[in-house]
Amino acid sequence: MELISEWNKIRKHFNKSFSSNFYISVASVDSENNPTVTPIGTVFLNDNQTGFYFEKFPKKLPMHANENPNICLLGVNSGRFFWIKSLLKGVFSDYPAIKLYGILEKKRKATEQEISRLNRRMKVTNGLRGNTYLWKKMEYVRDIKFTKAEKINIGKMTEKL
Repeated sequence: MELISEWNKIRKHFNKSFSSNFYISVASVDSENNPTVTPIGTVFLNDNQTGFYFEKFPKKLPMHANENPNICLLGVNSGRFFWIKSLLKGVFSDYPAIKLYGILEKKRKATEQEISRLNRRMKVTNGLRGNTYLWKKMEYVRDIKFTKAEKINIGKMTEKL
């Protein structure tokens, strides 16, 4: 999958993935080369093959970034209608999952624009107790520079995509 020419499609896929899961899986490697996966609910993709996530809860991911800043994001469209329709037809109309490879940058203070994007995304949960706990007082982000994208193939069901 070509990162630059298909970036808009990749962004749309990750938005659908977040909508159906409320998180994106982020894989990293620790200092002993052990892989680990962290679910992050605050991943955002920009329009220039970069992104960021709010770093409030992850503990291992920041430690791993000090040793090895390479990561892999997995966005899976888990929408029931998408899957049921695909299973009925025996073919996917779009890729069910995409991996993005990238490099984590240093932690920094979030901009007002980034906080605004977070607040827009989480608006539907305003007034719920968990919203205040999870998404209020988000102050820091970590930028991601993406280097490669990879479509997940599932045999005959994705061969025409």
